[in-house]
Amino acid sequence: MKRFDEAGLAGLGDQPGRGRKPWLPVDKVAAVLNRLKEPPPGRTRWSTRTLARAVGLSPYSVHRIWVRNDIEPHQTRTFKLSRDPHFEEKFWDVIGLYLHPPEKALVLCCDAKSECQALERTQPGLPLGQGHIHTRTHDSCRHGTLTLFAALPYMEGKLLARTEFQHPHLEWLRFRKQIDRETPRDLTLHLIRDNYCTHKETSGQEWLAQKRRRFQVHFTPTGSSWMNLVERFFRDITQDVIREGSFTSVRELSEAIITYLADRNEHPKRYRWKAKGEEILAKIERARLAQAKAAAT
Repeated sequence: MKRFDEAGLAGLGDQPGRGRKPWLPVDKVAAVLNRLKEPPPGRTRWSTRTLARAVGLSPYSVHRIWVRNDIEPHQTRTFKLSRDPHFEEKFWDVIGLYLHPPEKALVLCCDAKSECQALERTQPGLPLGQGHIHTRTHDSCRHGTLTLFAALPYMEGKLLARTEFQHPHLEWLRFRKQIDRETPRDLTLHLIRDNYCTHKETSGQEWLAQKRRRFQVHFTPTGSSWMNLVERFFRDITQDVIREGSFTSVRELSEAIITYLADRNEHPKRYRWKAKGEEILAKIERARLAQAKAAAT
């Protein structure tokens, strides 16, 4: 009470020298933190036991140091920095459609999810229940693959889709014709897609040239599929249907996907773009600088 009367809220803070003293020498803590960037020979990362032996501490002490410094060597985060020389131009072209959708037009996020595998588990697993988790066998029989073509209207979320058993340019052309048939004729269509070579095949380009007043194509930068919101839907269908399922044929997988799409379109879910373009570009620039610094060391 006296400290509060004399210094206010600042007086309630811990004063230097108070509390329990550190239980480890400072040099040992520094050794644990400094050696993390150099894994032991023949390994890609340290474990608490290997690092403990290297610095002369107990595994428990190493673990406590990691926890206090928010270090998780077992975690890995994937990333991809685009090397597209026209990255920023394409970035703003796509982001602009999300942030300011054009009037009397339809913005469609288009892509194909190829090689959807029809995997049949070799034995039936246990269902989820009280006291135990859902199980599935680690091995499976492969019955082939199919490709899922999808176009996600940004403002509505009701998908246009089809499954194909191949993924050449003719299938893409059929899907574009489907989009043309199943969308209002009085709307301009802005297609967001990647630079995959199949999209640039001659017959497809000729068809688009005939439809140039209705179709406008916007390419995401190379290596930047995360900008295409249909990828978010692909993640959902992978988790909800494809990865966890067991299918005796490609046809059965196709039927499961079609059923999922029909149910989803009964209650469409819209994915909204909320991130600010300037913040994304600043984050990418920081990542590039960090990558350059890591390469130089």
